[in-house]
Amino acid sequence: MGVIRLKNIRTFSNHGCLVEESKIGSHYRVDLEIEADLTQSAQTDKLADTVDYVHLNKIVVEEMAIRSELLEHVAQRIIDRTLNELQLVEKITVEVAKINPPIGGDVQEVSILMTKKR
Repeated sequence: MGVIRLKNIRTFSNHGCLVEESKIGSHYRVDLEIEADLTQSAQTDKLADTVDYVHLNKIVVEEMAIRSELLEHVAQRIIDRTLNELQLVEKITVEVAKINPPIGGDVQEVSILMTKKR
């Protein structure tokens, strides 16, 4: 097995439970890690034999653009779509972080981390 990581994917999205969050939006960071058998691609040097990280990034960006009240919900959509569209992926871990969350304190970010195996 091998690991592919996409770190610090930055988006501006409108997630959150508060009405204000749906209107003004916020900055988010997404980290994605997948495990897959990279043996064939290591030998063939062909994109068709691996998990395309451009495709992974596209999934994250598109799912982050769809409003959710909870970070867990958007993370689950990223997980489900990745496993549905990329058959080589055996395991996925997603971290979604809201930068400067409106929680009445000096907090850099709040994040959730979810993992799923095929």
